Amino acid sequence: MPSATAQQSERRRAIARLLEAHQISRQSELVALLRAEGFVATQSSVSRDLRDLGAAKLKNGYSLPERASDGNGELLESVADLVRDIRTAGPNLLVIRTAVGAAQRVAVTLDRIDWPEVVGTLSGDDTIFVATANSTQQRRLRVRLRQHWKRN
Repeated sequence: MPSATAQQSERRRAIARLLEAHQISRQSELVALLRAEGFVATQSSVSRDLRDLGAAKLKNGYSLPERASDGNGELLESVADLVRDIRTAGPNLLVIRTAVGAAQRVAVTLDRIDWPEVVGTLSGDDTIFVATANSTQQRRLRVRLRQHWKRN
């Protein structure tokens, strides 16, 4: 019998596959699809899985962030339309405003690109705090982000 961790990993792979194959706008739909494939799934487990996978609920349904293998530029461009504003807050903090429900997806993208300026991210529903080591790193990060997200 597979361990709980192995089952969770397998379920998450199935979620990614299902989100790619279907337009899913409700967690209950995803639970039903997973159960039909023989997975143990509840709304709570699916909610945690979606959060940990960095899924965002968009107009068309749930969507996963692009893979880092596409390159940083393409990865950042994949979430550019979700970003609404970038502002400084103190000497080592950027505040990024996003479309409602998109902050986690953008934050996961920032974490995946692994730029040295980013110490860490904290996301809510439509706001991300990005910590930098100092004001120089903050300015550098802001310039880099604005190069990719030109309208901000």
